[in-house]
Amino acid sequence: MIREMQIRNYSEKTIRSYIASISKLTQFFNQPVEEITINQFKDFLHHRIIVDKVSVSFVNQSISAFKIIQQDILKRDWESIKIKRPRRERRLPVVLSVGEVASMINATKNLKHRTMIMLAYSTGMRRNEIKLLKPGHIDSERMQVRVVHGKGKKDRFTILSPKALELLRFYYQLHKPATFLFEPTRRKDTTLSGTTLNNIVKQAAKRAGIKKDISFHTLRHSFATHMLENGINIRIIQQFLGHTSIKTTSIYLHIARIDPSMVRSPLDDMDI
Repeated sequence: MIREMQIRNYSEKTIRSYIASISKLTQFFNQPVEEITINQFKDFLHHRIIVDKVSVSFVNQSISAFKIIQQDILKRDWESIKIKRPRRERRLPVVLSVGEVASMINATKNLKHRTMIMLAYSTGMRRNEIKLLKPGHIDSERMQVRVVHGKGKKDRFTILSPKALELLRFYYQLHKPATFLFEPTRRKDTTLSGTTLNNIVKQAAKRAGIKKDISFHTLRHSFATHMLENGINIRIIQQFLGHTSIKTTSIYLHIARIDPSMVRSPLDDMDI
């Protein structure tokens, strides 16, 4: 199974998740996976949903892993046993106001943490993308940040804020990171953990007196929402965020506060 996923160029994170999912399945029935029937697999999913209260994402992940086993390893016809995936819950993400983001930045005195928060918010990058960011990915000539091997192993470019660049230069001169832009103080050439990055953002919010339940990803949601409120085309925001589908980006249309009185009719730009 691992070989099959590596051939397909799945990320290491996805491979670990799929292997863990199949491992839980075989342990649940104490049987090898090739002996587990479709009805058994459905019983397993039902147990995980009702008893363990797992997320929709986990269920879809389990189905995808089971499909690889059935279709690609055991060479069985998937169409005849196809398992319907559950509906995704459509929850609106938590978003900070521009003032709240500014308060978080101002309340953060640690230079590394302040630089990280400013860069994450101003680029809309994911937590893991910030974690793996290297100095060479900062293109100050074109005022862009190159995101290497983002979600789905896709590269892209996003914007680089002049204010973020100014602080980045000061931070770089002082800390001189070896490999990654943000490294632990006593362990050069390694990345900060995802938990550490999340805690940095949560502590910044706490110092700023923000009561919302936020995470590192909240900065990304806030970036997209504020860009939309500033009149940036949603297709451009989609490119910055690295979304494959515009449907994913369109969730911010439900959050952004757009004043209809500021909208100008194209007729008013005509010389008639």
